[in-house]
Amino acid sequence: MGDGGRGNGFPDLSLKMWGSTTIEQVAENGYLKEVITEKHCFQSKTPLSHIQLACCWQYCAFPRDKRDVCVCNIHNPILQTLELKGHHRSITALAFGNHCEPTLLCSAAEDYIIIWDIEACRMRIQQGFVPRGTVVGTLLGNVLYLCFSPDDQTLATCADNKIYVLNCKQEDILAVLEGHLGAVTAAEFCPCQLNILVSISEDRTFKVWDLTSNSLLYQSAVLSASPLLSLCMDNRTNQFIIGSANGQLDVFTFLDGQQCRRVLHIDLQKEQQKYYCKIQQKVRLSENADVECMNSQSNYKNLHYSSPYLNDLESGPRACIELPILRMSHCEYLLSSLLRKDSSFTSESSSSLWVGTINGLFNINLATGEIDATVQFEDHLGLSIQTAGSYAIGSRNTNKIFCLLSSMFGKHIALLEVHMHELAKMCLQNSNEEESLSVIARSPLLPTSPLNCDLKQKEKSKPVGHPKSVASSIKDKPVVFHTKVKSSGYTSAPRGNMFTPKVNPSKRVSSVMKEKNSSLKGVTKEYPLDSLAPSRLHARVAVSNQPTPVCCIQYSGDGKLLAVGLADKTTLVYNSSLTGSPTVFKGHDGAVNCVGWTQNNKWFLTASEDRSLWIWPVHGTTPALMLGAETFLKPARSAQFYYMDKFLLFSSGSEFQLHRYHLDTSRDDIKSYKRKSRSRLIGKFKMAGTQEISCLSAVNDFYSYIVLTAGTNRALEVFDLNVGRSVVTVPDAHARPVHQICQNNGSVFSTQPSESYNLFLTTAIMDGIKLWDLRTLRSVRRFEGHHNRCHPCRIALSPCGRFLATGSEDKCAYLFEIGSNNFIHKLSGHTETVITLAFSSSVPKLTTATLDGKLQLFVP
Repeated sequence: MGDGGRGNGFPDLSLKMWGSTTIEQVAENGYLKEVITEKHCFQSKTPLSHIQLACCWQYCAFPRDKRDVCVCNIHNPILQTLELKGHHRSITALAFGNHCEPTLLCSAAEDYIIIWDIEACRMRIQQGFVPRGTVVGTLLGNVLYLCFSPDDQTLATCADNKIYVLNCKQEDILAVLEGHLGAVTAAEFCPCQLNILVSISEDRTFKVWDLTSNSLLYQSAVLSASPLLSLCMDNRTNQFIIGSANGQLDVFTFLDGQQCRRVLHIDLQKEQQKYYCKIQQKVRLSENADVECMNSQSNYKNLHYSSPYLNDLESGPRACIELPILRMSHCEYLLSSLLRKDSSFTSESSSSLWVGTINGLFNINLATGEIDATVQFEDHLGLSIQTAGSYAIGSRNTNKIFCLLSSMFGKHIALLEVHMHELAKMCLQNSNEEESLSVIARSPLLPTSPLNCDLKQKEKSKPVGHPKSVASSIKDKPVVFHTKVKSSGYTSAPRGNMFTPKVNPSKRVSSVMKEKNSSLKGVTKEYPLDSLAPSRLHARVAVSNQPTPVCCIQYSGDGKLLAVGLADKTTLVYNSSLTGSPTVFKGHDGAVNCVGWTQNNKWFLTASEDRSLWIWPVHGTTPALMLGAETFLKPARSAQFYYMDKFLLFSSGSEFQLHRYHLDTSRDDIKSYKRKSRSRLIGKFKMAGTQEISCLSAVNDFYSYIVLTAGTNRALEVFDLNVGRSVVTVPDAHARPVHQICQNNGSVFSTQPSESYNLFLTTAIMDGIKLWDLRTLRSVRRFEGHHNRCHPCRIALSPCGRFLATGSEDKCAYLFEIGSNNFIHKLSGHTETVITLAFSSSVPKLTTATLDGKLQLFVP
């Protein structure tokens, strides 16, 4: 199979080599720490672009001069280089096995498919013999890609438009898979099911094969306008990632049976724009850090990320072009998790993907589809290769990533080493994790806080050092009521009443607040945290004889009642099982946009398109408090009780208002038209740069200073009402305006870790659902798969914090597990678009509502 090595058994490499070159460094505490180094650069005799290179945890391999294989130890490439001879045609593909004992290498050309045992070859060279391999295939055609099975027993060989499955121990063709209309560019074995093989092709489709029966299980539609180039399996989940020549990545998951589902789509060009704009804005903030510190008088700084649509982006060095996905490699850990010891699921159940393109490397968070880090070759003059033609990426632990790449137009081959810890530090410096926020109040209420309005009112009414007696207050009265005028009766004793009519006894809001959660006394049954998701239809109800869109629904805190706001200006209150006739509340002149409950479940509010907000008693049909057009310049898109029912919080136009309210339950049959309920404006808070606040959210079940708002400018803004202002702004949180913010409010029937309450969800039309962590204000997961292109379909989070439900325009509702991008249930049977839904707070129940006025109740 060819000659042996020269001299002492090691090849006399006529390859040009340079020593390790520091590419990028980060200064920390006076020391320079390397982020990326070019360990070695080789110069071959022929160009090696578009050839599959090989790299693993210990070795890298590439063709030396078309027909010979050069194998280098990545830790010491000069001293331990092997040269393997045996091919008579040009080598087109190389691949390492998955195990380290023995380390197998496969080389492919049009003449042979040869498998080499690296350690055995090294031993033969040291003994003075010629290294030999095992021929497992002959004259199979132009091989573009090789892949070992997880157990290294079989080999998938992509030759032209066919896939040959070969035995790794002898020359034996186990299967020939045909069906692609173009050249097969990659194939990978499923790590969870050894008999499943996925292949991609230039015909822009992928196929799933069953190697047990040598049959086709699934064939996709055309995925892209460009050929599919790369394929990668996610070792943690039952998913695979496909990359195309136009920079599009699609994440698919295997389903039970013969189906695959796309759970995430990533446009690398758009994500690159967003990433660079964040870096640019971080640089601007760093330049102005001293000025901000001087002007800031509180614990928070008003932080702003940049928009990815800056005018100077297209003309600058970061103008983005199409990025062909040449190679991908799965990474077990996120960059952020290497430094931040976070026990939440956001770091434990997420992984990242290394993507190699013609001009750089990208690290992509597979949970969110966003770029965590990037290395652009043009930024580093010390690199020997500026435009890559092919890649091989390998790693053994989380500390280092090795990348072997060849030049697109030249003859260079470079070996790069990425230090993950230093790269993670650089990424954290580009983020704002030092500005940690928390939904749960962690500091005392400030005297100047707008939430401290009662204290300020009390101080105003009782000035220190100037007490007023009753006599002095009498002398301050107007002259017409002077004490010398006897007819005024000002100084006489009050007259006694002959009798007092018996009316309904008064019951003021103070007593109502003392009875907070009284309906929950004696309740010992807890929400089952390990219950199954509600997916079985239990009941179906029509809210009206005529099709009437349901605008909003919400369960009461005890889970016994369900408030339903309709487009026909009415509000209905059902019992939790949707049985019996509902209580009807009428009076609004427009569609009811939102409903909300107090903690004691005795009051609920409704906000309408008629620019009004009313508070209703549950047992009654007359509102206790009505706020009208004098309060609202525009209809309220969001309204709720806030701060343990102490305040009203609602948005109108580009601002939201905080009101202190008082509900008087006393009733005088003679003067029934007179109401003593009232509200007082505490403050108005304007969201900058937007025409209208599209939604807001705040926690009412416990004390929290945080209010989340989203505007028509696609921005997300966080207000801290303890300091009384905006503290963080995230522009372009979605590609479209956010139409709902859903926080993890929990339930009185369940207990969650305190960190879980810092998670919240946002959704926008045509842009899926994002899960955010308030502590870092970064998206930690993204959910796709439902249809939402026109209507603002709403979302809901279960009281246990495990499940997410969303409406959809395909007349279904979708249930996700928070720790996974893939939906677990598709709830069908609806007759129209599922526009809104709600989880019960006491038992595992889910109620969905449609545009034609149908309510459906689902149970586990």
